[in-house]
Order: sequence, then C-alpha cells, then structure tokens
Amino acid sequence: MFVDLVKLKIQSGKGGDGMSAFRREKYVPMGGPSGGDGGRGGHVIFEGDEGLSTLLEFRYNRLRKATDGENGKNKKMHGKNGEDMILRVPIGTTVFNAETGKVLADITEHRQQAIILRGGRGGRGNVKFTTSRNTAPDIAEKGEPGQDVEIRLELKLLADVGLVGLPSVGKSTIISAISKAKPKIAAYHFTTLVPNLGVVGTNDERSYVVADLPGLIEGASQGEGLGHEFLRHIERTRLVLHVVDMSAMEGRDPYEDYLTIKQELEHYEKVDLSQRPTLIVANKMDMPESEANLVAFKEKLDVDIPVIPISAHTKYNLETLIHQTADRLDEVRRDALYDKDDFEETVVYEFKGMEKPYTINRADDGIYEIGGEGLKRIFEMTDFSKDQSIKRFARQLRSLGIDRELRDLGVKHGDTVRIFDVSFEFLD
Repeated sequence: MFVDLVKLKIQSGKGGDGMSAFRREKYVPMGGPSGGDGGRGGHVIFEGDEGLSTLLEFRYNRLRKATDGENGKNKKMHGKNGEDMILRVPIGTTVFNAETGKVLADITEHRQQAIILRGGRGGRGNVKFTTSRNTAPDIAEKGEPGQDVEIRLELKLLADVGLVGLPSVGKSTIISAISKAKPKIAAYHFTTLVPNLGVVGTNDERSYVVADLPGLIEGASQGEGLGHEFLRHIERTRLVLHVVDMSAMEGRDPYEDYLTIKQELEHYEKVDLSQRPTLIVANKMDMPESEANLVAFKEKLDVDIPVIPISAHTKYNLETLIHQTADRLDEVRRDALYDKDDFEETVVYEFKGMEKPYTINRADDGIYEIGGEGLKRIFEMTDFSKDQSIKRFARQLRSLGIDRELRDLGVKHGDTVRIFDVSFEFLD
C-alpha cells in the first residue's frame, strides 16, 4: 500500500534522576557524597532510507517514544543514556510541525539524519553539589522531562521529471517504454492509483528519474479526482513532461486538454507548478487523426514550449524524447523546495531562555498561581522529598525575582501560593 501522508506524535526520553548517596566503606568513616548523575534521555531522529518508498509503517502506530535515561547510581556511577529512536523514512520526506505548519526537516539524501527532539538532560547527583561550605549535600536533581510534538510526514517523490496529463493519455505506457518500470496499463481511466518511478538512461551515459503520476482532471487542485493527493509529488521535479493525447479518440480537443491541466497546475495552492520548465509530449501519433490535430495544436499554442511528437505504443521518436529531456535537465538546476522562512527557528524543543521564564496570575479562588515553561523545567527537576532540594528551589525562585513580584502584588507572610497545582506557604 502506498502511503504518502501521515500524522503522528513523537516523544523524546526523560533524563534519569540523579542520586543522593554517601560512601559507606570500612575504615572510611567520612567518605563523602558519591551519588552519580542520571543518563540522558533518548533523542528522536529521522533518517533517510533509499530502500523505502512509502510511509505505511507509521500509519498504524501513531505514537513513537524514545527510551528514558537510567537513574544515577552510587559510587559516582553515571546512569546509562536512553536509546535514541531512529525513524527511517523514504527519501523526499518532509517533517512538519502539525500545529504550526512549519518545516522541521526535509530528508533528501540517503542516511541523512535530523534530530527533531532531544532527550532530557540527566539530573545531577549530590557529588555535583559539593562546595567548601556544604561538603555533604543531600541534594540531587530529577531528570529533565522529555519533549513531545505532533508532526505531519509528507512524502514528495524525489524525481527529476514528472509526467502529467489527463487520464488515459498514455503516461504509464510512456514510462514503461523509456524505463524498466512496470506500471499497470489498461484501457480505462485512473488505471494508475499510485505514483510510479522509473530510471531512464541515455546512450551517452546520462540518467534521470521519471515519476508517472495518477491522471489529473478538471478541479484536481481543489480536490477533485486523485490529482489533489498526488500533485505534491511534482513539487520536487525539475522538469514537467505534459502528455497530450493527439488522437482525440475520446472526443476531446487536445488543446483544451492542455489548457485544463495547465490551469490545475497554476491553481495548486502550495507551488505555482505552471512556472516549472515544461516539454509537451504529443502522444498517440500512430493514430489517423493525430497529424492534423498536431498542426492545429501548434497553431493555437501561444507559448514557446517544445512539442515532441511520439507514439509510446509503437516506440516512435522515443529516443528523441529521452535525449531532449536529458538536454533540458542539464540546463535546469534543482532549487530548494523550502525557503528559510518555511523552517522553524529551531527543531529542538527545549527551553532556550526568555526575558521572563514565569507567569503569575490570580486564580478564581484568590490564590496567586505561578507557571511558565521556563519555571516548569526547574520545578520538574526538583526532588521535593529532600529538605535541601526544597531550599535550593526557594533560592531559585528568589533569583528569578518571583519573591519580589509576589510582594509587589500584595502577598504576605503565611499566604498560600500555588505553583503548578502544588500549594506552598509564602515565607517572607
């Protein structure tokens, strides 16, 4: 099954907790602190794999989570880092933030890796809190929480050339004739239900990849037929081969067919595909009316686009098509699909520092509530089961200016203050 669009949620691993421990050895009565640090949580990494061609693997498992780091141990032993989760995707896959629509990564090469979420930092053991004034600290940090984000994966085939046209104009026959691709070919519309890729080689040792896309119809850019699902696969192509049925066997005017598809490419909301370098392929020239129709087509054509007459069925003029396509590709470079503004400023979801990493609001019950992403990280890494850790947390609040702001708001000694649904008594 070909799947080229899927949503899922990813989570990086939580950092392991640091340990508060002391050496207890015979003949070492005052061994000092020996608690080790927790291990780092696992990252979430996307990697390109040229052996894959679909996102089917992600369709039935919509939650992917990396491993948490191990807790620190005594004897200053560091906890084991969490195992990174490496998610392999086909080349041409773009990772979007599902909420903002921004690009997190564009995977265009084999083995290319992108770290989307970093694992939480391991908490520090009590060894790290030893000072000249506190030689036996009973303080240890909890591990930093992992991050999570909902993403959208879009596969946009990494092909040099895209074959477009109305249904039954002969696109599948063309790709089967010029490459070793074996698409389904039948005498009815929408035979092609998924994109097909074929590698084309010339006798002068040039090669390129062609994508045969399902037939477009009028209204495809607005979601009619199959075209809206697969127009995205033209976005990466450097050259468009616009296939037109010159035989007019279905009673349509070839020039009107050309205008219909051209209009759909213009109306595609993401990229103006009509501006992509184009060659017109006049197919089915082995039919009786095709020569006259080709003359009329060229007379109506008001743009300077080369028209290559062929017959995919009899293989007439296919070598000309193959070489002219290769020559045109030599002149066209592959532009980046996304601009700098399309990417998020950072693909690592962690606290980077803000002017004010906390918020203070008065709840309906009159109690002041303190929150904020910056403060949340400090809160979740504090072990409230130990007195020294609680005192350290109080010092951190004071250093952020929270005590001063609470006094300015009228909070007095003994009043209740709520921090992330945990109530504390304000001591002045």
